[in-house]
Amino acid sequence: MFGLTPFNRQAVQRSNNGFVDFYHVMDDFFNNDLLNLRDFKYDTFKVDIKEDANGYAIEAEMPGVKKEDIAIDYQNDQLIIAVQRKEEMNDEKDQYIHRERRIASMQRAISLKDVKVEGITAKLEEGILKINIPKEEVPKAKRLIEIQ
Repeated sequence: MFGLTPFNRQAVQRSNNGFVDFYHVMDDFFNNDLLNLRDFKYDTFKVDIKEDANGYAIEAEMPGVKKEDIAIDYQNDQLIIAVQRKEEMNDEKDQYIHRERRIASMQRAISLKDVKVEGITAKLEEGILKINIPKEEVPKAKRLIEIQ
């Protein structure tokens, strides 16, 4: 399925040079685009990963995202966090109907080994997705060597 994707060349150019002045911030704030959320502006979300002897703790920033829009999957030694959001704006004035729709999606894949899949838990609180992943205990290889 193909569709048109809105493209704001000025926003991309400003983000590439690293400097955004006050007037551009105000222009972006008052424009008529659909919700211009930070988390979908650059097609990614920030992830922090901590590891200790018992497992992994992952925190992903997802402001404004509902838990229904998030899918978490573990396969082939990779934890996949995917987000798909649908936005729709209706504006009905004097027999004129203005309707816009947008679907934004992104995902991150994190390589993790020795994961105890049935122990994975996830919680979304105040825009932060917290995932706890216990490690599977790997038995240490023990082999008796025969002396000749």
